Amino acid sequence: MIIGSEINRLSSYKMASTENMISQLKKLSITEPAVAEGSHPDVNVVDLMRNYISQELSKISGVETSLIFPALEWTNTMDRGDLLIPVPRLRIKGANPKALAVEWSEKFPCGDFLEKVEANGPFIQFFFNSQFLAKLVIPDILTRKEEYGSCKLVENKKVIIEFSSPNIAKPFHAGHLRSTIIGGFLANLYEKLGWEVIRMNYLGDWGKQFGLLAVGFEKYGNEEALIKDPIHHLFDVYVRINKDIEEEGDTIPLEESTNGKAREFFKRMEDGDEEALKIWKRFREFSIDKYIDTYARLNIKYDVYSGESQVSKESMLKAIDLFNKNGLTHEDKGAVLIDLTKFNKKLGKAIVQKSDGTTLYLTRDVGAAMDRYEKYHFDKMIYVIASQQDLHAAQFFEILKQMGFEWANKLQHVNFGMVQGMSTRKGTVVFLDNILEETKEKMHDVMKKNENKYAQIEHPEEVADLVGISAVMIQDMQGKRINNYEFKWERMLSFEGDTGPYLQYAHSRLRSVERNASGITEDKWINADFSLLSEPAAILLIRLLGQYPDVLRNAIKTHEPTTVVTYLFKLTHQVSSCYDVLWVAGQTEELATARLALYGAARQVLYNGMCLLGLTPVERM
Repeated sequence: MIIGSEINRLSSYKMASTENMISQLKKLSITEPAVAEGSHPDVNVVDLMRNYISQELSKISGVETSLIFPALEWTNTMDRGDLLIPVPRLRIKGANPKALAVEWSEKFPCGDFLEKVEANGPFIQFFFNSQFLAKLVIPDILTRKEEYGSCKLVENKKVIIEFSSPNIAKPFHAGHLRSTIIGGFLANLYEKLGWEVIRMNYLGDWGKQFGLLAVGFEKYGNEEALIKDPIHHLFDVYVRINKDIEEEGDTIPLEESTNGKAREFFKRMEDGDEEALKIWKRFREFSIDKYIDTYARLNIKYDVYSGESQVSKESMLKAIDLFNKNGLTHEDKGAVLIDLTKFNKKLGKAIVQKSDGTTLYLTRDVGAAMDRYEKYHFDKMIYVIASQQDLHAAQFFEILKQMGFEWANKLQHVNFGMVQGMSTRKGTVVFLDNILEETKEKMHDVMKKNENKYAQIEHPEEVADLVGISAVMIQDMQGKRINNYEFKWERMLSFEGDTGPYLQYAHSRLRSVERNASGITEDKWINADFSLLSEPAAILLIRLLGQYPDVLRNAIKTHEPTTVVTYLFKLTHQVSSCYDVLWVAGQTEELATARLALYGAARQVLYNGMCLLGLTPVERM
């Protein structure tokens, strides 16, 4: 197997050190600075530097370290240093920030930690000591491997992340794809930062559409087609029965019409009719089995397949009772409504029960949230749903708040824009499987153009699938999630520029560097002489590698996959620059070992970041 799924590959090597960074400081005879609240210097070298800067700047300025530490910011570009502090943020009355920046920077002791400190207007810029950084960062990466970047930011905290949530009998469309990708990333990210994560898929598995499916299946269903491909077949049935309804119009009495029969079937489901529920259950189970296979291609596995159907009647009746007790409801033509304009004019009125007594999506959402809190006692629950549902989410959260639930403040809507221009050769309806298959085919065609490299790949179709999936996912995650974006096959599958295939190529090339220097085994890397990594290209790469734990912490604040994606492209571009000057072949063993250690650390960070995004790095392509 040539796939980069050998997650524990490096574990087989007996590394010369298993020390964390604090132990490394002692080894270097360097005293650890005082640890500021919220810092994790044992797993994040940037926090170590923040602690040192906060400590020393406090001595110079008289400002408390608790104010300095959170004021330290990343720089936009590394020519402005590794960290900076805007002096105005320290709120020193009557002082000139520019003059203070000059005065403090001149007094600042660089010590072992810093190379230089500079004033730039009202900012103080701090440049890390590259040699010191190399001695800490590279061994830390090589020792912690897949755990590099992870940090226990919280203790005993539980988060439910609800994502994807397709409607059975309707196409698994581009919107679900976005929710799936973003939700999968967030679940991985929260786990890396210490949360217990429950991945939940809340299926659209209840409602009148199942009445339509049952009536449609009786008329157009094919048992063989259902078993072979339930998602597509049920959708075809759904489309045909809806066409029948359209053609009928108002020409048939309601009780005899297709619509009437569908309503009647759904009423039987709501009333607990065994035969009706048996049919519904088959459709649901077949569909879930198919979804599981599809999700597996995206490295996603759910802890819970929930659904509207599993919200208990008791919960919904309890919800409606609480609506009434809190004076939230009023009737209008037999329907029950909640007027949310009393609390927020933008939220309008929400229907919570139809005139025939049947429940609505909103009521079931309220009931589901109540059930989940009772079962899991979560510290946070995230709903990854499209921005088109912004109003629904806001109404839902406000209702729970007005019902008096304190945990309503623990809910968060992570929204996203739409995908435009996505289509396949196979039809206008876009199923996820169609997208993935077409991408695989296109990627396979591209790979076959390089005959020599193609011949070296043991499982080319498997690799094509993984690279194709990377293409889809990276195109989705490159911009801010709220933005709409246009799906472009040509750009997505390119090896040039910032694409998924480019990341895969960068990973496989780093693996190639390691293979070509197989005489220098990995157990030697950690004891390399890192002082030999003195070239500007090497120093810049080391500085970037040290940033990775911070990247994850920034990403969890914004819930933006692009934070990680942008970083990985910066990293791979810098690695590419290194190839021109940091040769391994033809060098002394000492120098070759140091450079291999640097490339090995870069590959590990790239690997970690790609896995965090939900990609499977490949070994050859």
